[in-house]
Amino acid sequence: MSVTPVVGVLALQGDVAEHLAALEHAGAKARPVRRPGELAEVDGLVLPGGESTTMSRLLDVFELLEPLRERIAGGMPAYGSCAGMILLARQVLDGRPDQRQLDGLDVVVRRNAFGRQVDSFEGVLGFTGVGELPAVFIRAPWVEKAGDGVEILARIPDTPDAGEAADRIVAVRQGPVLATAFHPELTGDERVHRLFVGMVRAAAGT
Repeated sequence: MSVTPVVGVLALQGDVAEHLAALEHAGAKARPVRRPGELAEVDGLVLPGGESTTMSRLLDVFELLEPLRERIAGGMPAYGSCAGMILLARQVLDGRPDQRQLDGLDVVVRRNAFGRQVDSFEGVLGFTGVGELPAVFIRAPWVEKAGDGVEILARIPDTPDAGEAADRIVAVRQGPVLATAFHPELTGDERVHRLFVGMVRAAAGT
């Protein structure tokens, strides 16, 4: 019988409670993570939506930046939604000069690519390996450029009303690291979280 994986949610800012609930429904034992000792006890980590520059600063304040970089570099599965995608990227366009990155994904991300809070929207996306998903975008980024080792999982549909966003990359995976520009924790659809919990199980060999 497989062991239930322990999946943390970075609990410094953002949609922490929603991710914890979605992970529990997806079959994980979910825990908030605020300290290096708590990070050491999880098999995988979710970096939630929020404000990426604030989260970057808090990672330093709570002495989590380097331990988290080391865990990700060592193969710990990580999933970032919205601001989490920005933190995991190797480079951010339109970010603050003092913003720190986790270098978990070989992607270049444009921060607030879809506009301000008032430009938030919902839609349906085709997601490789999962199917069609409801997607909520809130001051969301998109991926400007993805490296050769990055699998593109979802793009904005190329429709007449999509404008500049048409065909933009909004979900990627590179090995044990997953990221979405949208917020699956806000829709009640747990398939992205189930995908990530499966990645954690695979990495742990359970």
